[in-house]
Amino acid sequence: MSDISKKIIVLGVGNILLKDEGIGVRVVEELERRYDFPAEVQVVDGGTQGLWLLSTIQQAEHLIVVDAVTGGGEPGTLYRLEWEDIPKGLRIKQSAHDSDLVEALNLCSLLDQAPKSVVVIGIEPADIQPYGLELTEPVAAKMEDLIGRVIAELHSLGIKPAKKI
Repeated sequence: MSDISKKIIVLGVGNILLKDEGIGVRVVEELERRYDFPAEVQVVDGGTQGLWLLSTIQQAEHLIVVDAVTGGGEPGTLYRLEWEDIPKGLRIKQSAHDSDLVEALNLCSLLDQAPKSVVVIGIEPADIQPYGLELTEPVAAKMEDLIGRVIAELHSLGIKPAKKI
């Protein structure tokens, strides 16, 4: 990997076998299919790796996480949360990967190797019960909005991905 001063990681997490739970992975798949990213941006399918993502997270100066977020809104509600804004009470296990991802971020902080910024771009799921590969209608209908929010977040960091032809 090259020596890059500003490393940005877009990390999609979730389990694609649990319907809307897999939205983070689906978004990063679409981002990779549609865009070319500069060298300082890495788009990662984090799946349900949890603590195994520690070394990936440690490389990031800026981390953008895409995930299903249970915030109490209507299914399809979009969220943008900064790490500091997530109440400590919400930093608990919401799904199989969440607790490990939170633990990985907390460990990075303890090791003084945390990203300068962590932003979660999320969506309220309609259904995360086993099993199904398809997104529900309210979540699928917001896929373009989620992708747009990730691109806007990259723009705010000075990154303009090029659309693939």
